[in-house]
Amino acid sequence: MFSTSRGMKKMPDAFRSLLLILFFGVMAILFAQTEPYVPETDPLVIKNLEHWQDLKFGLLMHWGPYSQWGIVESWSLCSEDVEWCRRPTGESYVDYVKRYEQLPTTFNPTKFDPGKWAAAAKQAGMKYVVFTTKHHDGFNMFDTKFSDYKITSPSVPFHRNERANIAKEVFGAFRRENFLIGAYFSKPDWHHKDYWAPEWATPDRNNNYDTAKHPDRWQRFADFTLNQLSELTSGYGSVDILWLDGGWVRPGIPKDPFAGSGRVPWSQDIDMPKIASMVRHNQPGIIIVDRDVHGQYENYRTPEQKVPESPLPYPWETCMTMATSWSYVPNDTYKPSRELIHTLVDVVAKGGNFLLNIGVSPDGEFAPEAYERLRDIGDWMKINGESIYNTKAFAPYKQDKVAFTSLADGTVFAIYLADENEALPRSISLKGIVPGRGAKVSLLGYPETTLSWERRAGGSRIDLPANAAQRVRARFAWVIKISQVEKQ
Repeated sequence: MFSTSRGMKKMPDAFRSLLLILFFGVMAILFAQTEPYVPETDPLVIKNLEHWQDLKFGLLMHWGPYSQWGIVESWSLCSEDVEWCRRPTGESYVDYVKRYEQLPTTFNPTKFDPGKWAAAAKQAGMKYVVFTTKHHDGFNMFDTKFSDYKITSPSVPFHRNERANIAKEVFGAFRRENFLIGAYFSKPDWHHKDYWAPEWATPDRNNNYDTAKHPDRWQRFADFTLNQLSELTSGYGSVDILWLDGGWVRPGIPKDPFAGSGRVPWSQDIDMPKIASMVRHNQPGIIIVDRDVHGQYENYRTPEQKVPESPLPYPWETCMTMATSWSYVPNDTYKPSRELIHTLVDVVAKGGNFLLNIGVSPDGEFAPEAYERLRDIGDWMKINGESIYNTKAFAPYKQDKVAFTSLADGTVFAIYLADENEALPRSISLKGIVPGRGAKVSLLGYPETTLSWERRAGGSRIDLPANAAQRVRARFAWVIKISQVEKQ
């Protein structure tokens, strides 16, 4: 652990922020690993969860009127003294909130074309999507009947567009490409008068009144939440995943790293048993992800911006930004394709799924860099996807520059993670892994040749053809397929 005292204060702001994010990310993962996972008992949910685990790779999208300012999603409304809640200097909080809440009146994403997104994601090898129907600021990207703060409000220019019900259009476009459909939904709603009540100040991310003192008011908010989730799971076609964010909204007093800097001495219980019963009545077998609220309604866990050091003993998914921000930032820096592919491999080798986020621009587009990354990943997946989909973790998971996955039939994939500008090596050594008797050993993308190999002390060495570097089109990582290995 480290302190944010004098030594931290001398560091540059950006570096200090990065350290804080990494620290809390690691703490969250460690905390999650100490809390028992509650396995699902519904047979249909179990079946769907197993299918989801086989898909491995998904797309997350953050989008809302805040994209017009190119700022962090929602968080500048929060009064906490943390880096991601910063507002412009010289402006009062009240004046800033007024300006922020007027953003929908200029939101007109005329280039919105979810079919283009779905095609690009499919080409990249993604198999499921999670879309932000509502973030913490309370703006609804769907045509809810329970709030006027929504994309279809007459005050929003885009409401005249035939695709104005954005969430419905996104779900439909991706469903037509055979994606599983996930609805991101924020449990806290900072716009709702029964969450952040106008009578009192809003010192932090939590609701700003004692729910025990004002049970009727809190019940109105819980009913509002139930009603909106009923809309999303009954009027938008098949929904496979309900991805609930805002883990501080939960029964009891929060104790984990996601509770926020403002700890409230009251419960924020929105009655998850009632919500789960309702959404599973509407969508039998739906996967529920009540993020960071460990228990019955967290069907899988979601380490954020981090890949665990080792496999986790429950279903999990790393959610990570393709650029530096969850939301759109002009001229943002995008992670290199090589890094993204290596992260995908690292996650899958440890038994997880990879949910990669793209922030959508105010006019309804992905940045050119995002499309480029999706194309590069897709080119790699076309050759090497069989080492990703339907695989399980295989010990030793990762050694040096080689990661491992396996199929149910005993096939093992050794995925060599290349350094930047590294050429395909002439041989690859595997520690503790030896092809079985009669095994076929091949290089994906160069299937017509069975590779030669020899046993070495403590493992094996696999030789690669001299012309493989010219013939195999895959970049960034190469995959050796071994039809069977000796039992370890």
